[in-house]
This record gives sequence, C-alpha cells and structure tokens, in this order.
Amino acid sequence: MYLVKSPLLLKWYYPSLTWNKSRSEKTVYLTFDDGPIPNVTDFVLNTLKSYGIKATFFCIGDNIIKHPAIFERLKNEGHAIGNHTFNHLKGWETDDKTYIDNWLQCQQLTQTYLFRPPYGRIKKSQIGKIQALAKSSRFTVSGSQSSAGESQTTSRQLQIVMWDVLSGDFDVTLSPDKCYQNVIRHTKNGAIIVFHDSLKAFDRLQYALPKTIQYLSDKGYQFGTL
Repeated sequence: MYLVKSPLLLKWYYPSLTWNKSRSEKTVYLTFDDGPIPNVTDFVLNTLKSYGIKATFFCIGDNIIKHPAIFERLKNEGHAIGNHTFNHLKGWETDDKTYIDNWLQCQQLTQTYLFRPPYGRIKKSQIGKIQALAKSSRFTVSGSQSSAGESQTTSRQLQIVMWDVLSGDFDVTLSPDKCYQNVIRHTKNGAIIVFHDSLKAFDRLQYALPKTIQYLSDKGYQFGTL
C-alpha cells in the first residue's frame, strides 16, 4: 500500500526531512528514482531535453557502476544527482551500520548533498547518523563551476528528500492514465514529484511523463532542481 499524497502526519513526525519546497512559487520539482537504467533513463533524458527542463535523479550506486555512461550523461546535461543508497536498502529492515555503510558507498560515487531513502523508509536513528556524518565532514558537491569556468568544490547542507506527490508508476496494477491523473490531481506549488526510471515503471512512465510535463507547463508551472 502507498499514498499518492504524503500525509501531514508523516511530515510532522519527520520534520527535518524535505517534503516540498516553497508553496509561494509556481515551481515544481520532478524527481526520478532507481536509475540509471539503459533505455529508461535515456527516455527520461530525451523527454526532459525536448522540453528544455532539468530534474533530479536519485541514483542507486550499483546501477551507477553498471551504467557509467548514462550516469555521466545525467551530469553532463545539467541534472541534479541524489544518493539512493548503493543497493536500494529498506531502512526499517536494515541495521544502522549496514545502512550507513551502504549510503557512504553510494556517496563516494554521487558526491551529492541530496539523499532519498529507498521506499521512503528510514529510522530516526539512521537520519541522525547521516546528518551527523554530513555535518562533521563538511558535505561537499564536486564538479561545480566557478564564475571563471574552473572546476571547484562547494559546501552545501545535506537534504534528506522525501516527496509531496507519488506517481505510482512502479505499481504494475495501475493504468498509465491513472498514473498521470495521480500527479496532476495532487500537484501544487512547490511539489516534489516522484517518477521512477526503472524497467518496472517504464510502461506507465512513457505515457505519464510527457503528458505531465505538458499539462503542468500549460498551467504555468516552472520546473526546478533540488
């Protein structure tokens, strides 16, 4: 079971996590979990490029190792990269040491200030330990550009990112149109929207993503990265 719209109770229970951005700005944030995957991630990138927009990709470390060229394309085309653990671990069912080590293994590849717990399931103890590690090591983002065009490393605060709207594209019982309706019915200013660049989601993603972008663009929304 899953909820398309994140409930207020969860936002209250996990106040340090990022659930949505500013409600005062007509901007939404497309995010994609579980890649990079051949064909699927390429489809997403081609779609985003055709509309001239950027998104945020929460990548699994193991998939980065398997498909490095697609990961490089993500970065080269200006999209934001997030950590999604190395092996897509479910925090509720994983001891803290194993979970943190897996997060660190992915972090070595992504070097990002963004983290999304797989399944949205993470213990408060795991949140605390990740936040403490990020703070103590002065979390860095590599590969940014200075005003002179030179590569540099910048320091940014860690964000553990959840979501505002879940498309449900991973649900094989869901019709592609229902996936699309899930998004457009619940999206409002500042929404963080989740799609998946995975084989399991591809049938629904192919249908829903372009229609979602077109609909939201027609409604006057801008698209941002986290």
